Amino acid sequence: MFEKYPWLEPVLLGAVIVFILDLVGNLVSFSNRVLNALATAIIFAIVFGGLLYTGILTLDVTTVTTETPATTAPAAPAAPATTP
Repeated sequence: MFEKYPWLEPVLLGAVIVFILDLVGNLVSFSNRVLNALATAIIFAIVFGGLLYTGILTLDVTTVTTETPATTAPAAPAAPATTP
């Protein structure tokens, strides 16, 4: 299944990590939604950054560059023929 959808595995792994970290952030509840969200975000940044730094989690990001085709200026309209 992961061969057909290669993006699914990192998304599921990230969802599990965020779920667990949100539970930890809710344990450090400040009875304020903004502070609780801030605590969860800080815990996530620390854990996710640590996983990336230690090499336990890797992100394979590839940049695909394409050359844009050269655009040509449209031809000038032909001048109408004048008869003497």
